[in-house]
Amino acid sequence: MATPALAVPPGAPVEVEYPESDGRPMAESDVHYRRIVDVRHMLERYFADEPAVYMSGNLLLYYEEGEPRLCVAPDILVVQGVPKGLRRVYKLWEEGRVPQFVLEVTSRSTRGEDLGAKRGLYEWLGVQEYFLYDPLAEYLSPPLRGYRLVEGRFEPITPASNGALVSQVLGLELHLRDGELRLFDPRAGRWLPTPAEEGAARQEAERQAAAEAAARQQAEARAAELAAEVERLRAALAERQRKAE
Repeated sequence: MATPALAVPPGAPVEVEYPESDGRPMAESDVHYRRIVDVRHMLERYFADEPAVYMSGNLLLYYEEGEPRLCVAPDILVVQGVPKGLRRVYKLWEEGRVPQFVLEVTSRSTRGEDLGAKRGLYEWLGVQEYFLYDPLAEYLSPPLRGYRLVEGRFEPITPASNGALVSQVLGLELHLRDGELRLFDPRAGRWLPTPAEEGAARQEAERQAAAEAAARQQAEARAAELAAEVERLRAALAERQRKAE
């Protein structure tokens, strides 16, 4: 005999499920994936010591409570004023903060949405800065664009004299170097390193440390040899003096 379904009491809250995936791939190609990973890594390191800055990517952002269909998954988002931490999804009504910075790495399958529906949605939500980057330079001209919210509308960000797009939210300059999106910190006067550059720097530091350790061991061994030789000469001289007496 089948168990009868339990009736939901009138007025009882209905639990809404907010999926953690929209079933869409993270990136269209290896190039797109690598660029997203690089930018995410650079920003994670840059904000590592900022406890109230949350940075993520390809995370579903739900912006209407009770409406799981109303969501978007930015490639990169930065939210200032909320604590760090691992989230399964980002619920706007719980976090209380709209991302101030969003970057979309656009592709053949997303360019229309990135320039149309997503741009309109981010504008409506109140995202302060919206950047689009075409790593293959096939769909956007120029391949890096930026928009800043001015009186509720996105206005194009004019490139600086060095060609960079300045993010006031991040305090960073966005550059294209050989087609790659790079981030420059003007206050520190340095480029934020990619994972590959950090790995190369780590290997070089390890190589130098090993070389210095080997040189130190050689110097210590040579010093020990010299000390032994001096001791041998002293002993020989003492023996000679003893015999002369």
